[in-house]
Amino acid sequence: MIIGIPKEVKVRENRVACTPAGIRYLSDAGHTVLVQSEAGEGSGFSDAAFRKSGAEILDDPAEVWLADMVVKVKEPVEAEYGFLRNGQVLFAFLHLAANPKLACCLVEKGVSAVAYETVYTNGRLPLLAPMSEIAGKMSVMAGGVYLANHFGGNGMLLGGVPGVLPGKVTILGGGTAGMNAAIIAKGMGARVTVLDLNQERMRYLSNVLGAQVQTIFSTGQHIIEELKDTDLLVGAVLIPGATAPKLLDRDMLRSMKKGSVFVDISIDQGGCSITSKPTSHENPVFVEEGVLHYCVTNMPGAYARTSTEALTGNTLPYVRAIADTGVEEAVRSVSGLRGGLNVHKNRITNKAVSASLGIEYGGSSLDMDD
Repeated sequence: MIIGIPKEVKVRENRVACTPAGIRYLSDAGHTVLVQSEAGEGSGFSDAAFRKSGAEILDDPAEVWLADMVVKVKEPVEAEYGFLRNGQVLFAFLHLAANPKLACCLVEKGVSAVAYETVYTNGRLPLLAPMSEIAGKMSVMAGGVYLANHFGGNGMLLGGVPGVLPGKVTILGGGTAGMNAAIIAKGMGARVTVLDLNQERMRYLSNVLGAQVQTIFSTGQHIIEELKDTDLLVGAVLIPGATAPKLLDRDMLRSMKKGSVFVDISIDQGGCSITSKPTSHENPVFVEEGVLHYCVTNMPGAYARTSTEALTGNTLPYVRAIADTGVEEAVRSVSGLRGGLNVHKNRITNKAVSASLGIEYGGSSLDMDD
């Protein structure tokens, strides 16, 4: 199969969908890999390194997009919609529940679109997990920075100093992102509370993170009670493939201290507050109800080298399976890929995406078990 690796064009997206080592892995299996010139520069990988690993380097993105399968990091932006075509396989983070325009385009053009974030196996999201780990860690790092007075924050140092109480971090969701946020917040010396609906998960977090991290069953009232003295709020809720639930309204945000910070990791799926709207690394924050909102949709892109290596290490076996056998056979035979297939043969083929978009579910057209 011919595999294309285009340069990411989303604002300040420095990741690339494959490392030179990954290129070698695919080339040794007999596949042709086309890499757009300078695609790896932001992650520290030169064209020469890709070429040495067996890639063909092309200047024109249109030529790269002619590949049988295009592997990206982030979803195509509108400038790339013209490259999409019938029968093409697209493998990337797609987040279609929050992007109906892209979903409709993929359906209309007959693209077979596989989303990293909905590949689900053995109770895990193996392709989303490494990026969630990075975003979770980043949420507290970024939030701590924006609490500084000169950014409009309330001036609270999360770790405190002797004789002064540390700041409070409240985390909505105790999954991979939420747990990693809690790890960093705990390490900084902050007071940490995690709200979640899963009692077993909360028990696990308590056992692993210790008494410094408190866990509370997530209800609207409990969220309201926690927000009053919160300095940094992290939104880390996730329903795989579906729009993020809106857990926060304006009254809740108004109850927070002026100059507190809200980092919404859930923004790729629409965000968990009615006030959330996508931002970029160029302009990461805005203020609503006196609270600084950090809603960057590609947070791990800020640490591109780590993110690229972590992502590639997890995606390569799936890329290889699709390249070896074709998308339909790979979906039938590889655990987790069935959930990853969001669009196929002009139909939405993921139930959560279908429900979120209000578009008819077309999984039965695949002649596969649901």
